[in-house]
Order: sequence, then C-alpha cells, then structure tokens
Amino acid sequence: MTKRLKRFLWLAIPIIVVISISLGLMRISTAQQPSISHPLTSLTEAEISTAVSLIKREKTLSEMAAFPLIALQEPDKKEVLNFTPGKVFQRKAFLVISERSQNKTFEGIVDLTSKTLSSWKEIPSVQSAIVNSEYELAIQIVKADPRWQKAMQRRGITDFDQVKISSWAPGILSQQEEATGNRLCRSLSYYKGKGWNYYGSPIEGVVATVNLNTGKIVSFVDRGNVPFSKENWNYDIKSLGKLLSPLKALKILQPNGASFQINDHEISWQGWKFRYLMHPRNGLMLYQVTHEDGENIRPVLYRASLSEMVVPYGDPEPTWSFRNAFDVGEYNLGLLANTMELGKEIPENGLLLNAVFANEQGEPYKMPGVIGIYERDNGMLWKHYEYNSQRNDVRRSRELVMTMTAAIDNYDYSINWIFHQDGTLEVQNELTGIVLAQGTAAEKQSEDDFYGQLIAKNIFGVNHQHFFNYRLDFDVDGQANSVMEMNVKALPINDKNPLGNAIAVAEAPLAKETAAVRDLDMKSSREWMIVSADKKNTLGAAPGYMLMPGENSIFFPVEGSKIRQRAEFATHHVWVTKYKPTELYAGGDYPNQTQAGQGLPKYIADDESLMGEDIVLWYTMGLTHIPRSEDWPVMPTHSIGFKLIPRGFFNKNPAINLAE
Repeated sequence: MTKRLKRFLWLAIPIIVVISISLGLMRISTAQQPSISHPLTSLTEAEISTAVSLIKREKTLSEMAAFPLIALQEPDKKEVLNFTPGKVFQRKAFLVISERSQNKTFEGIVDLTSKTLSSWKEIPSVQSAIVNSEYELAIQIVKADPRWQKAMQRRGITDFDQVKISSWAPGILSQQEEATGNRLCRSLSYYKGKGWNYYGSPIEGVVATVNLNTGKIVSFVDRGNVPFSKENWNYDIKSLGKLLSPLKALKILQPNGASFQINDHEISWQGWKFRYLMHPRNGLMLYQVTHEDGENIRPVLYRASLSEMVVPYGDPEPTWSFRNAFDVGEYNLGLLANTMELGKEIPENGLLLNAVFANEQGEPYKMPGVIGIYERDNGMLWKHYEYNSQRNDVRRSRELVMTMTAAIDNYDYSINWIFHQDGTLEVQNELTGIVLAQGTAAEKQSEDDFYGQLIAKNIFGVNHQHFFNYRLDFDVDGQANSVMEMNVKALPINDKNPLGNAIAVAEAPLAKETAAVRDLDMKSSREWMIVSADKKNTLGAAPGYMLMPGENSIFFPVEGSKIRQRAEFATHHVWVTKYKPTELYAGGDYPNQTQAGQGLPKYIADDESLMGEDIVLWYTMGLTHIPRSEDWPVMPTHSIGFKLIPRGFFNKNPAINLAE
C-alpha cells in the first residue's frame, strides 16, 4: 500500500512518535523541549535524535539502513505503578533497524539516561514494516520494467505518468518465496487519467512482485486485458455537479470552556483519569485508567491499545488471494495518522493535539492535529417520571472522546476511546474511505458473481473482512485479577418453573490460558468479566469490569487456509493471557511475511494460570463487508466497537449524584 503520506508532502516520509500538547506548528528546537515528568511520557525530539545518534556511533550501518520504528521502551510496570512525582526514573528508547541490502532486522534499546546502548540483537528470519523509500523504490523498478510497459501499452496506455503504483506487503507467499526469505512487496497499477481518484480505475490482473533487497522484479503477472473505468470518480464539490441544499448552521458551544483537564499527557474528566500516548505502530493508546469513587482512586486498566488488525479479501483469483493486510504491524498504523480539522473529523468545540514523529532516517518532525479530544452530548443518561406526583427527574449524558484517524491507502479508519459518566469505557472504530475496487468487463450484476458485488460500471467490490484485536491489560482494583465467563440460559418447565419463564445466569472462572480462548454465543448472551481476586464490594461480590461485545463476525477463511494460520488471533473473539511485558501484539512482533502461529497462539502455549494473576484480555471484533453501490465512490462511515462496563465495581449508579 503506497503513498499513505502523500497528502502531507511537507512531511515526506513515515514517521515516529512523540506527543506535544502545544498547538503550534512544525518544528521546535531542542532548547524548547518539554520537561519529562513521568515514565510514560512520549519520547521527545531530543531523545529520538540522541537514540539514533548513539546507534549510528556504536554500530556501522549501511547507507540503506532505515528505522521503521522508534518508540518509548516501556518502563517496568512496577516502576510505573510505584512512581511518585519528583522521583527519578529511567528513560529508554526502542528502535527497529532494517538493513535492506543485507536482508537483516535488528532491535536496539538505548538507555537515554546513561546515553548507552543497553541492548542490540539481530532478529532472524523476520521482516519489519515497509517504509516509504521502499514504496518509491518499487515504483521506479516497476515502471522501468519492459514487461510492465508492454502490459500498459496493450491497454492503450502510453503515458506511464498517468499510472499510479500501489505496493502492498506480499501477504500469502508461495513456497519458493518462503524458501528464499527475501524482502518482498507486490505492486498494483491504477490508471489516473484526468482525475485524481485513481482507485476507480484499477488495471486489473497486473501484479509485479519486487525483491526490495536486490531492487529487481522476481515475478510478473498479467492475466489479460480487462476494461477499466473511464469515468471520473473525483468526489470534490467541483466534480459532483448539483449539490444538496446546505444544512442550517449547528453550533456546538462551550462558553465556559471544556470540562476536561490536561496535565502532561494526563487527562481528568468526570471521575476518570488516564494517560495517553501516540505510538508509531499501535496509534492512540491509554495508560493507567482509573476512576474516582468517593475518596478512593480505583484502577481499572493499566494499558489499552489496538494490537493488530487484518483485512482478508475473499476472491481466490491469484492476483487477489494474497491480499490480507496487517495494517498495524505491516504498515505502522500510528505513523499513518492524519492531521484533523475542527468542525470536520471532530466538532468545533474540540481540541487538537500534536505529535512529534521521526522519518525512517530517524529525524524528528512535528505533525499538527493528529489527536483530537472533545466532549459531546449523548442523549439521556438516566430518567424517571413519577405519574402520581408528576415529578420528572432526568440527567443529560455527556461523553469524552479521544480520537485519531489514519489513511491506509484506500481505506480510512478512526480509533475512538469514549469515556461515559456511568463508569463505562467504550471503544469505537469507524471505517470509511474507498472500497478496494476490482476491474471488470461487466456492466450488470451477474448471478455468477460469488465473490462480491458490482458497485458501478466496470467496478466490482470484492467481499472482505476487517478484524481488529485490542490488548486490554486490566488492573481492576489492583493486579490480582481473575476472568469469569457469564452465560445466560432459559430453564425448562418443571415444578419450580411451571410457566417456563425462569432465566438463570451461570458464572464460571476461566482458570488457564488455553481454557480462555472463547467465542461469542448469542444463544447464551455470553459476556466476560475481569474481577478482583482479593477484594469484595459491600454486597460481598467481587468488583469487576465486564466486556460487552458489539457487532462482530466469525473469521470466514477456512481451516487450513494460509491466512487463517497467519492471523490465528482472528479465529476467536476472546483470548486471556497472564501478563508478560514482551507480549504486545496478537499477530506477533513482525507480521510482515510472518510464519504461522505467531502472537497469541505462542503466548498461550505455556498454559499459565489466570486465577488471581495480573492478566491481559485480548478482544477480537470483526466486520464482514459485502460491498454495495451505496459504498461508492466513498464509503459512508461504518462503526464497530465494544464496551467495558462496571459490574459490582460501584455500590450504586456512579452518575446518580450529577447536578441538574
């Protein structure tokens, strides 16, 4: 997937993480670096520069060496939990170094406090995320290839500048490709013509596989001429002709200012307190989520993040069957964050926060407005109308939303963390952008089109899925937690249930990691709870937080399929593991060209106990997208998410005492 950052030409190259609350634009000097007052504060520009300089000083890197990932090396969890303001703490940076010419990947950890290289190791037989220079390299290689040029000419294309190249991680590999271990990408072609929305004109059946180590095409496929759409699929105001009448103004005002407070990456709002961090791979993450309960500050989550996602396409045609993007690990989703605008991605009462990133050479940049935070109305929070006295008690609901958006080639995603006044934390992913189109000669839908839908003349939308996995490191009232599964069932008619209306709830602990690989079950209204193992509420029950699933799907690739083996995390909705600091990614540390069984299957192999332990819940949610004409040329936003809801955590409705 190429050109993800082209809409930000001033930035030029993929980038890496650090957040600045300042609303100023562009670069800041080292002398202006913010103070570092907490172990989980993002890396500063100066720290990124220090880490890269030290690596270059200690190790001989080639001219082709790149830094696909530079991030805060997360400090020890106990150190963070025991931290108090003013206490001295260590700072470390984690770096991934790709030596493309050697086909090698290295990991380095730099101690920023002592300015030493504390760890350096080669990670054998892996491929890091693709970086921007490799997309540019693939374009040059493909367009210079005589086979590709002849393929374009056979389709009547003589001006090669009118063709856009989009490169993907190689996805499913052939046996020969697996055996060589080369670093590969697969390049697709689109005809731009006079428009700018070239996704509407795929040059179907042409795929070039590029060896990024040698800079050569290792295989070229041309399945024959297929008509591509000649229509202009631009969707700006100038291209759409007559527009709908504009709506009357709707203003969202907070004349007295926002109700949330920000203090050095820590947010406080309506009893909630949490830290945030923008990660180059995961995107917007939360740390140390707590809720105020009277005089007590009670922990809920230590760390919450999007761990991985996979988008498998359902057409067995060879130029499509390899397509299954791991958008977090193969492309570094966090680095693809967009600058947002008030009144557009977020309402005009919101606040936009900046991030400091670094390009693949390790040079830090500031990018404005990649994190949004705002309050919004959400209807009634609670209400009761008393008929006898005609008393009406009602409270209006407000939510705090923290969000980011990312463009991953044709698709756009937003990741939203939503805090409710009743103690609920909600995750909502929004999907929009442009359906990945397949060129076709068809102008009418055919009964033989099993693998998708005709969504416009010469444009076929292939059936596909989007699966997201979230890593949720719970600390409900402390680190000693257990996980319970709740199943509801109707009881049979008998002497105790003569009318057959009885509903019973059964709760059972998931005691070991392999027993905690679970799936949704609508018939039993199945849900899961993380509960304290050593505390009780006033009613004698264990306080907990419950995972309430929203929309979901099963993973449709069948047993034995390559993508099912690579994305095994998507084959079940819930996994639970005992906390280990190095177990961070559901699909493994390096999903690009990965082997089968990485990530969660490996994490549960030792089958550790989950009773009274520091545990991590991994939730997978999926959307099955059968494209429709209404999705073209830009797909209306589709939301998918889940909620974490208190269950026995509070003694009463935590929002009962809201002022009118």
